[in-house]
Amino acid sequence: MRTKEPQFRLTSQETKAEATTRIAREILRSEAEERQNKTAALKAARLARQAAGDAAPVAPKSRKATLPGS
Repeated sequence: MRTKEPQFRLTSQETKAEATTRIAREILRSEAEERQNKTAALKAARLARQAAGDAAPVAPKSRKATLPGS
């Protein structure tokens, strides 16, 4: 059985636009994957730190005393 040929051809402008779209989507996909990997690593580190227990809790920052009339 013979396959049908497309009834129209893409112009070079449409072909370039499709290539640009494909490349942009690949970049976005790779950035999203990197972001997910980084988030997973940070979450694992946070959970490990919490499991080990924070030996020294962070003290609240002291405020500077303000002079009356300032």
